[in-house]
Order: sequence, then structure tokens, then C-alpha cells
Amino acid sequence: MTSPSAPPGPRDDGTARDDGTLPPPRSPLARQTWRECAYLVSSWPADLIASVYVTSWIFAGVLTSVTVVGLPVLALGLAGCRRLGAWERARARALLRVAVEEPSALRAGRDSGFFPWLWTALKDPVGWRSALFFVVRLPWTTLTCWLTIMAYFVAWPLLPWLARWATNVDRALVRSLLGPSDGLERRIAELESDRSVVVDASAADLRRIERDLHDGAQARLVALAMDLGLAKEKLTHDPQAAARMVDEAHGEVKLALQELRDLARGIHPAILTDRGLGPALSAIASRCTVPVTVTVDLPHRPAPAIEGIAYYTASELLQNISKHSNATHATIDAWHTGNHLMLHITDDGHGGANPTTGTGLAGLAERLTAVDGLLTITSPTGGPTTITAQLPWRDHAPAPGEPNENAGHDEKGTVR
Repeated sequence: MTSPSAPPGPRDDGTARDDGTLPPPRSPLARQTWRECAYLVSSWPADLIASVYVTSWIFAGVLTSVTVVGLPVLALGLAGCRRLGAWERARARALLRVAVEEPSALRAGRDSGFFPWLWTALKDPVGWRSALFFVVRLPWTTLTCWLTIMAYFVAWPLLPWLARWATNVDRALVRSLLGPSDGLERRIAELESDRSVVVDASAADLRRIERDLHDGAQARLVALAMDLGLAKEKLTHDPQAAARMVDEAHGEVKLALQELRDLARGIHPAILTDRGLGPALSAIASRCTVPVTVTVDLPHRPAPAIEGIAYYTASELLQNISKHSNATHATIDAWHTGNHLMLHITDDGHGGANPTTGTGLAGLAERLTAVDGLLTITSPTGGPTTITAQLPWRDHAPAPGEPNENAGHDEKGTVR
């Protein structure tokens, strides 16, 4: 009879398990114990050199800070501390098997120049924490280095447990001082990137509005003014020609008004402001070249910013369906779940939607990310295409004196 397999335990060679946990120390020395002993013995000379660098840099930077040279010296020294911290993280990963993520890269301000770089470098938290790490840890590595050497000769059986206890302190120091500070730095980097996306998107929208006004309604109104001027001149001696020109001008006025309405709808549709997301989605669905079924189930209206992003997301996705999908039917579902507004759009087209092929999906995903949203695309070749947009839910907050539109207001219904 075959005996049942034993539960998975630490490997006999002393290496880490697949889940990253370390085997318990044991005697004779395992491979991981040798790595830990090598780390403890090599940390003292490494920290001694790094501490000499840090103290010399601070001493030189503080003494020369009264001059113009001092601040750049401090900034360059912090850059060196960053490099030392990166080297120490790599050494800890290799010998201690500790997973430490790299902190966010140093980002200068948007304004190019020497002084923005200097200010950003001087307030770099990663560089300062790296300098603190080597100064604080020097007494500890001095003690553990010589204890490890002495235990190697006089307390060999206890060496695995001593090495594990000492390196656990090193692991804690590396994680706390050399790793990202509880995700704060990565969150700051994400917010900076999101701000850039929002600023660029706003600038692109302003350029589009300006171009539409200049090339569309403005040009039509200029031509209209010229036609009315000519009609005024002909009014006394050729009334019939003047009447024809006034009639043509009347048609131009109608076209100009229609262009202005379309432009205003593109900026912010009145139906979205007056009636909410459900009727607004039904309105854009009615203009789509593909039959669209709209289902909206919202307890009340979200914040105007979230409502607008959801509207333009659905509008752009429906435009993509009209232009690229060859679909015969599409659906839009919007509902509220937890702290999110969900928007689910499907079509039975040929699929193959890819954010890298210039269909606007990449820019749409960036805009959603800028507000902590998420765009998920499933579009195999041959279809169908399913796109889900997840937006953070924020309740509509009426301005002082404005009636609360959410009181007793539900957005529910199905429109075909």
C-alpha cells in the first residue's frame, strides 16, 4: 500500500519555500543560514563605508549651505544615498530572501529648470530615509558581525538561531526604512500621473471646442454677416435679389444654431443636467446607428463629475460600436454597487477591440484611472465585445439653497 504523502514542509536544502517563507533554522548549517551569516559579516564594513559617506556629506553640505554650493551638494548627496539604498535592497533580497519593493523614482516638477530639480531633490524622502538607515544600523551591524564571528568558533550549534534572530531585525529595518512608506509614495506618484492625464485631457477638450467654434459656427456667422451686408446694399435697387439673400441667410442661421447646439451638447448636454444619467444614456443610444437597449438601475443621481464621466464613456464607446464593430445590437447597463457606479456595454460585432489600435480606448482608460476608475475590455476576435467601466460613487451634493434632487429620486428603467 502506498503511504499517504506528507504535508509540504521546509526543503532539506534550507532554501525558501515557494510561498516565500523561510525554513526554521537547524544544525548542521543549511544554505539559508550560510546566506544569513554572510549578510551579517558583510553588513558591518558596508555600513561603515556608507556611514562615513553620509556623515561626510552632511558635514560638507551643512558647512557650505550658507553659500550657493551647499544646497546642490546636499541634493547630490541624497542621490547617492538613494543609490546606496538600492544596493542594500538588492543585497537583502539576495541573501535574506526579503521582498522589498523599489520606492517611486524621483520626479522633478513640471517646470523644467535647475531650481525645481533642486527643491524636489532636497525633499526626497527616500534619500533621507536611506541616509538614516545606514547611520542607525551601524551600531547594530557592529555587534552582530562580531557575535557571528565569535559564535562560528565557540558556539557553532547555536549559530543558526543567532543568525536568524539577528537577520530578522535587519529585515525589519530594511522594510521600514528602505521600502516604500506604506504605499504613500506610490500613491503620490499615481496622483501626479493622474493629474497630468486630467490636465492634458482638459487642454485637449478646450482645443477641440476652440477648433469647432472657429471652423464651424464662427465661420458660418462671418459668412452670414457678409451675406446680410450684401442684401442690405441690394435692398433698394434689387429687392428680389435681397429677398433671396435674406432667405439664404435664414437657412445659414438655422445651421449655425444647430452647430452651436451640437457643440453645447458635446460640452455638457442639457438632458444630463436636467434629467440625469438614465435619460441622457437613452438619448445617445437613440442617435447610435446600432439598436441599443439601455437599462439603468440607480438609487439616486451620483455627483455631477461622476455622472459626466459615465456619460462621455458611454458616448465614446457607442461611437466605437457605430464605426468599428459591424454589430447588429448593443446593450448598456448602469447600476450602483457598493461604492462604485458600474457601466456595462456589450455588442455582437466582430470583436478585436484593442486599446493600442487607435479607437480611443487607451485615452478612455487613462481618464477613468485619473478618478480611481477602471476599464475592463473583453473582445475576442469574432466577438462579442464586453466593456465594463467602474467609477467611484459619490452622492450628489447640492449647493447651498439648491433643492436636493436625490430626495425621493430613483433612476430605474429599461429603454429599447
